Amino acid sequence: MSESNAGDIAGDIAGNMVSAAADAAKAATTGGTWRLAGIAGTAIGVIAAGAAAGVAIERMTVGRGIRKKARLALDSTGPYGSLRGTPGRALADDGTELYFEVDDVDPESGAGTPRRRRLFGRKAPAPVTVVFSHGYCLNQDSWHFQRAALRGLVRTVFWDQRSHGRSGRGTAQQGPDGVAVSIDQLGRDLRAVIDEAAPEGPLVLVGHSMGGMTMMALASNFPEFVLDRVVGAAFVGSSSGKLGEVSFGLPVAGVNAVRRVLPGVLKALGSQTELVERGRRATADLFAGLIKRYSFSSKDVDPAVARFAERLIEGTPIDVVAEFYPAFTEHDKSDALPVYMEVPVLVLAGDRDLITPSSHSEAMADLLPDSELVIVPDAGHLVMLEHPEVVTDRLADLLVRAGAVPATTNVGSYGSTAQPGG
Repeated sequence: MSESNAGDIAGDIAGNMVSAAADAAKAATTGGTWRLAGIAGTAIGVIAAGAAAGVAIERMTVGRGIRKKARLALDSTGPYGSLRGTPGRALADDGTELYFEVDDVDPESGAGTPRRRRLFGRKAPAPVTVVFSHGYCLNQDSWHFQRAALRGLVRTVFWDQRSHGRSGRGTAQQGPDGVAVSIDQLGRDLRAVIDEAAPEGPLVLVGHSMGGMTMMALASNFPEFVLDRVVGAAFVGSSSGKLGEVSFGLPVAGVNAVRRVLPGVLKALGSQTELVERGRRATADLFAGLIKRYSFSSKDVDPAVARFAERLIEGTPIDVVAEFYPAFTEHDKSDALPVYMEVPVLVLAGDRDLITPSSHSEAMADLLPDSELVIVPDAGHLVMLEHPEVVTDRLADLLVRAGAVPATTNVGSYGSTAQPGG
């Protein structure tokens, strides 16, 4: 197939998918068929549909049965997401149960020297705790590589945001009178997890995408708490606002059309979970390609890592997608970022991130003039999975600057996302 023909097909599919989203919004509100719900589920799977074209072209020559067998093989052999720690639970202010895991320092490692503080009496200072917050439609396992590298060297907490992973569904979001999720609520959730998992001692906060926004909300809601406890922060592929202006790599006309219908589609389909999930399963190949398109930039990403990302995102029910989406257009926490100005800060992003473009990280770094800004070449939104060595290396340096680990600590990498021989 020629490049020009591929481009024509891409344009046709993009247009059709935007149209399908609009049709599905109408169908969903009038009890439309499962097929239309399935089309809508695909259309909103990663927000914008134009990227589906290249995916469809790529997969035309590969049989569905072969792809299914390949996914099963990758699921059975991939080690990603298999690391577990000591489980714990915290209660949010609305009663939602939040799940977290703690990895403690290995006493034989010789690492994990706590940040020095003036002591009164003989009580030893609490160790530094590094708290990892994940992004939208993911869970704590998205930090797999960084968790493996830091395991035993520093005390870490990994948690699942409400309605994600092993945490409970947002209590305030349930029922006919449920309230929408807000980024401020996520900030209060983070405070609840910290109070339970790390009630004392210095903190280093690390957040990816929505997780970084959660950190900003923590600073907005509890500035004195952040000033007193936090000794370092890392914002990975995140944004302090203006997400409503992101084009997701689509033509302006196309993304504007999707934006007009998407809130209505999501709200309607959030009440038809079973139908939409059936539609997503029926279009799994296309959905997987969309995920890859919006998660990674490199062409040599390990298929097992790509499949791992696919599983993480697939695990988020459509009603959860619907509950969280409106919060991003409303998100604006630029005023909260300066709360982190007095501590070492890392701002890191992929140069080809289509979800939270690197320009958003650059804007954040402008508000934190002493921060370290790292733009990773050939990297997409899931930069911590795509280029784990780079992210882990910069986090290790941040931990040294924050006093969480000695400068002599050997923080190794874990695996690579590049295909063998790539």
